[in-house]
Amino acid sequence: MNDLDFLRTPEGRALLDEVRDTDPARELAVATRLRRTHPAPLVSAALGQARLRQRAVAKFGAADAGRMFFTPNGVEQSTRASVAAYRAERLHGLGVRSVADLCCGIGGDAIALARAGIRVLAVDRDPLTCEAARANADALGLADLIEVREADVTEVGTAPYDAVFVDPARRGGRGRIFDPEAYSPPLSWAVAAARTASRAAALKVAPGIPHEAVPADAEAEWISDGGDVKEAVLWFGAGAAPGAVRATLLPGPRTLPGTGLPDPEARTPGRYLYEPDGAVVRAHLVAEVAAQVGGGLLDATIAYVTADELRPTPYATAYEITDRMPFNVKKLKALLRERGVGTLTVKKRGSAVEPEELRKKVRPQGPNAATVFLTRVAGAPTMLIGRPAR
Repeated sequence: MNDLDFLRTPEGRALLDEVRDTDPARELAVATRLRRTHPAPLVSAALGQARLRQRAVAKFGAADAGRMFFTPNGVEQSTRASVAAYRAERLHGLGVRSVADLCCGIGGDAIALARAGIRVLAVDRDPLTCEAARANADALGLADLIEVREADVTEVGTAPYDAVFVDPARRGGRGRIFDPEAYSPPLSWAVAAARTASRAAALKVAPGIPHEAVPADAEAEWISDGGDVKEAVLWFGAGAAPGAVRATLLPGPRTLPGTGLPDPEARTPGRYLYEPDGAVVRAHLVAEVAAQVGGGLLDATIAYVTADELRPTPYATAYEITDRMPFNVKKLKALLRERGVGTLTVKKRGSAVEPEELRKKVRPQGPNAATVFLTRVAGAPTMLIGRPAR
């Protein structure tokens, strides 16, 4: 009996309930106590699953994570629930009622699709991963909508399904894979599979995918959640605008479409600095944000926008700039001491200085807060000090 089989038995579930909130610092003591009444391998399995569930809360929320089953790779590589739900709703809105989910992992996307009322064939070649996906569909009451199949995705026929969703593996033995053709399966195969979909298709890719690697017949969408860039999606078929680019921010969703604007010109720093959301930057839509706020770039090579007026936009965070100076740690330290700044947020673009390194050097103290931007202005290393605009 493998770990997941045991953990799904009444004894296993009871053991999982007992170790659910175990503090890592107390894990050894808990394990020692439980091994008096349970086999050691089963205690280890329960404690290991409890750790994975605790890590998964950030992606799936406490309610789902507390019922689901995970593998270490599954927690690391699965889609955040909010992002998966957004994508599932977009597919549902296109009239999709069945999806072939290829490279399904532990079933995070399949769960979101099923909750949107879509029937799912979830395919993965790893036996343990498939077992986790089945366990999760069952644990969340979605087994009637999710069929899990252990198979090589390249050998699965997708013709009976309205849409295809592919999430190729982007990690190898040496960490992240940046070359799309080194994905498993390669991006070229995934694109070919997407083009055969009867209605629509979506391919999940790394947010750092080069724009030149995006097929001409795909729409490219970069998605962030809470300000963190999570993924890029290539859309094909119904609802997709070939060659179009967009940035979508969650929660919301708020979507900024590309309009083909040329890069904005660099200008002297104004009263306000706008920090575009990471999805906007990845989608190369900084020009659209600059047009919204009536601004230009601080530097031709840096994705910071500056303007004289405050024009709130959901696609960038605005800061009021109070001071500008050439990069100089001693002068910054003196300024912060004079202003009584004890809470210092350090942001950087175009600077080699590490924020924590700078924070240690200036040793901020006092009741006030400030933000310092380490960047370049007209090519020169510069520090801009300010605060969130109101």
